[in-house]
Amino acid sequence: MTWYEPDADWTYADRKLITARCIVLWAVMVFIMADFVVFSFVFASPWIIGTFVTLALGLWFTWLIFRSVTAHAWAEREDDLIVKRGRMFRSVTVVPYGRMQFVEVSAGPLARAFGLATIQLHTASPSSDASLSGVRAADAETLRDRMTSRGEARLAGL
Repeated sequence: MTWYEPDADWTYADRKLITARCIVLWAVMVFIMADFVVFSFVFASPWIIGTFVTLALGLWFTWLIFRSVTAHAWAEREDDLIVKRGRMFRSVTVVPYGRMQFVEVSAGPLARAFGLATIQLHTASPSSDASLSGVRAADAETLRDRMTSRGEARLAGL
């Protein structure tokens, strides 16, 4: 048996999240590389090496973004929600519906442009909070309402 629930019906993060995160990453990387190029011409020094180091780091971070987004998934079960993430450092979070206090849906401007949202699950314990990134915006509201109604039903039984 594996370290997570193998029989669960996993929903993976939308692949558009890779593009959205890479846009932010490369906006920063291009700015840093431009600084190195300007410094190398102004000060006539070997700052251009920093450009190539930044490029290599950008490619490495792009690969890490791809790996982390493709590993992020969640599964709805009858009594709880399972969230898994990570390839090398794997983590599985199980959030019982009865412990949820509220469910928050958020989306920044770039996420909205790609039709994505993030769902943050808040519980009584700050250490057991979980988030679902890369949820399609059309599905986020439905998922939030479904988790909220399940949480209210489980809480009523206490």
